[in-house]
Amino acid sequence: MSAAAEQVPVATTPEPWPRGISRRASMRISDVLAALRIEFPAVTTSKLRFLEEQGLVDPVRTPAGYRQYSPADVERLRFVLVQQRDRYMPLKVIGERLAALDAGDDEESPSRARLATRDGVAPTADPLTAERLAHDAGVEVELVAELVAQGVLRPGPRGVFDPWAREVVTVAASLADHGIDPRHLRTFRASADRQADLVEQVVAPWRGQRSVSSRARAGTLAAEVGELCARMHTALIRSAVHDLTP
Repeated sequence: MSAAAEQVPVATTPEPWPRGISRRASMRISDVLAALRIEFPAVTTSKLRFLEEQGLVDPVRTPAGYRQYSPADVERLRFVLVQQRDRYMPLKVIGERLAALDAGDDEESPSRARLATRDGVAPTADPLTAERLAHDAGVEVELVAELVAQGVLRPGPRGVFDPWAREVVTVAASLADHGIDPRHLRTFRASADRQADLVEQVVAPWRGQRSVSSRARAGTLAAEVGELCARMHTALIRSAVHDLTP
């Protein structure tokens, strides 16, 4: 038998996700921050190091110990930050998703960066005032005013609302179609406040530390625990109404 016939195909390891993007590590951490802050203005050096500690990105180290990132690393970091921001996905789940992408068991195209405000939320043409919320939700401004009067919505300085107010107004309008008025939603606000208190207790030990990395960990932990509380609330509501559905 010839030598060529005896050759056995060698299994190759799939290229880590994202594929087709340069893996040449030539970017300093300051370069990475500049690229990510287009969409995530609040991202910090400590945040990137924390994500590295969690095994979500693996920058190259120079002989002098400095981190060097590639464009593929930047896209990987952007993926992690998007999952945290848009889906409040726990880092453990994000890591599992990345492992599936690395193995070729899942597909995902790198997301395109979009401009954001300092808090990491995409900017709108106008501030989220009561009038803007009503316009976006297609409701009368009186509904927004009533939600504020009942304590369901809480405007910030100069009467500007946070981005989640859009969802609150939209859902409140749909509930109103079923006869559930803003005054009935005060229990939702009270429940959310109690759950936020629980989250604050969990992250308090980290927030109390002076290091920047500890504060970054507190923010990540707050997002994860907050999402778990939201999932628990949803599951309990669905369980409670289960017998009412055919």
